[in-house]
Amino acid sequence: MELHELYGAAADAQAFSARIAKLAGIFKEKTGREPEGFYSSSGRAEVCGNHTDHNHGKVVVAAISCDILAAVGKREDGTIRVYSEGFAPFCVKLDDLAAKKAEKGKSVALARGVANAVAERGFSFGGFTVVSDSTVFRGAGVSSSAAFELLFAEIINDLYLGGKLSAVDKAIVSQYAENVYFGKPCGLLDQSGISLGGINKIDFKDPSAPLIDSLLPPKGYSLVITNTGGSHAALTSHYAAIKSEMHAAAQCFGKEFLRDVDEAEFYARAAKVKDKAGDRAFLRACHFFEENRRVDSAAAALQKGDAQGFLAAVEGSGRSSLVCLQNCFVPGSCEQPIVVAMHMSDRIIKDGAVRLHGGGFAGTVLAYLSENEAAGYAAEMGKLFGEENVFRADVRKYGACRVDGSLL
Repeated sequence: MELHELYGAAADAQAFSARIAKLAGIFKEKTGREPEGFYSSSGRAEVCGNHTDHNHGKVVVAAISCDILAAVGKREDGTIRVYSEGFAPFCVKLDDLAAKKAEKGKSVALARGVANAVAERGFSFGGFTVVSDSTVFRGAGVSSSAAFELLFAEIINDLYLGGKLSAVDKAIVSQYAENVYFGKPCGLLDQSGISLGGINKIDFKDPSAPLIDSLLPPKGYSLVITNTGGSHAALTSHYAAIKSEMHAAAQCFGKEFLRDVDEAEFYARAAKVKDKAGDRAFLRACHFFEENRRVDSAAAALQKGDAQGFLAAVEGSGRSSLVCLQNCFVPGSCEQPIVVAMHMSDRIIKDGAVRLHGGGFAGTVLAYLSENEAAGYAAEMGKLFGEENVFRADVRKYGACRVDGSLL
């Protein structure tokens, strides 16, 4: 493992060493001893496949070059103690792993949920202390919550289980924590992208055994992520409506998930779906079917080294999120920063593509564009949304993992 495989071309050995030293110092201050190891869990970029995973669809997702980095050591008192920079410390007792209503939406719920999911698989493990900081872009839709979940899954897996949990296992226990304990009805995209590392096409037809194809990012192109503003805190009902409306469309055919509905039959009976489930549910189902094909096209293009074919699929995904999925703005609000960002990106970018990134309604757009344009594009988006809200990123080779503190 080399530093650039975690942090990309801009990897800074001095900055990494400073983070390691700081975390080790705080760990010793809290525990009186040195940490046993260091762990890194990345952010992720949803490259194609917006809101398809929860209906057993297809996605292209990448781990990216920002992370939660943690100093960790075992404890003998049956507790998990967590000290995260910028957050209040918390403790989880391993003999009390039931979900707590008061913890919904809080980091402690994620840690407790991961621990419970691993325990329910029949594994025994002990406590540990975590001291962490994060360079995962806050509010930028790159899944800081999933990064946090995967951090705990990998710590338990490495410290106590001898690596018995696979990357898919770690993703599934992390999704469980977010769904059941944290209270967010996400699919498996976020956790899978971080757990696997690299850039992958994932087919969730069977979520317990997803089909994974490793890909290579297009040469000569960069990722730029822009946080357009707005909080996700009050948007859970909007995210949940996407999932429930897709289910409503599937139920018109006696199915729970759209993946189990024949697309030709769906369009042949379009009037029935519109009448029974509603126009928006119909359009969101259209997005699901068409987005799966775009994922196939994007992956096939990357496998052939066809950058323009890949970019066309990414751009099409953005258009569909706006027109069919309708998660580029909050219904009834005149504030539409995502739409502004997408429109202005189309004006600026000459060789590239832009799309909504992540859950939507507020937050983030992702641009894949020529490296020659990346700096200029980032500067223009910085004028609109603030320089502090524009991030350049690389695809990261490794997902959540143990790292050598002396890594160069």
